[in-house]
Amino acid sequence: MKIVRFLCGGSEHLGRLHDDGPVTLLEGDLFGPLHDTGRKVEVEKLLAPLEPRDIICVGLNYKKHAAESGAEPPLHPVMFMKNSGAVQNPGDPILLPRRLRSDRVDYEAELAVVISKTCHNVRREDAFAHVLGYTCGNDVSARDWQRNGGGGQWCRGKSFATFCPLGPAIVTTDEISDPGKLGIRTIVGDRVLQDCSTADMIFDIPAIVEFFSASMILRPGTVILTGTPHGVGFARNPPVFLQPGDTVTVEIDRIGRLTNPVAEET
Repeated sequence: MKIVRFLCGGSEHLGRLHDDGPVTLLEGDLFGPLHDTGRKVEVEKLLAPLEPRDIICVGLNYKKHAAESGAEPPLHPVMFMKNSGAVQNPGDPILLPRRLRSDRVDYEAELAVVISKTCHNVRREDAFAHVLGYTCGNDVSARDWQRNGGGGQWCRGKSFATFCPLGPAIVTTDEISDPGKLGIRTIVGDRVLQDCSTADMIFDIPAIVEFFSASMILRPGTVILTGTPHGVGFARNPPVFLQPGDTVTVEIDRIGRLTNPVAEET
């Protein structure tokens, strides 16, 4: 099932997105029983498919991206966090920071994993039983603040408002039997700047869930961004950073297209 969150009649709802286009109203809880009423509804505004409890990210998780970054493949998943206030809806703008100015804002297409039940010391073979599904994510990054303004930590440059677009839908695990074989791309304007497969991941999703839940608790609603493939802007020659007026699309096979315009913070 493809689950969307949207506004209709001024209220927030969950719906089932059908392959032929319409949305039918869902009743229940995202992490509990959900019932498809079959009643078609008008989507007035599409929202990020959930409000994450936490956003946990994996750095340097694609072989070719590690190589373009000049880094050795890590021995364990590299973990960092994004502020949940960074979440942005599909179609709404990525805002280039101006209060803490950055002119080196980069795109990062990522497969996002939505945790459905409490994880604590979960074994690899049980990982998928704790996953609701997958959506598209964009780990937008201010490279200058990431590298030089965060005291050695990445969170400052990764957590500006609007720096975590998610959507358009959560595709449940029953529709994607192998998330390790999905094409993933970033298109800025009409240029395809990232084009890879999740098969290039260093750590697959079971390994990530096992490692992150080891001696740590992941709550339902946690979103895990699983890393970005090669082709990011800072590694290009010349570098490519987001500019006002750009449009950025993250596209993942069998999940959909997440598109956001780019504008300046006011």
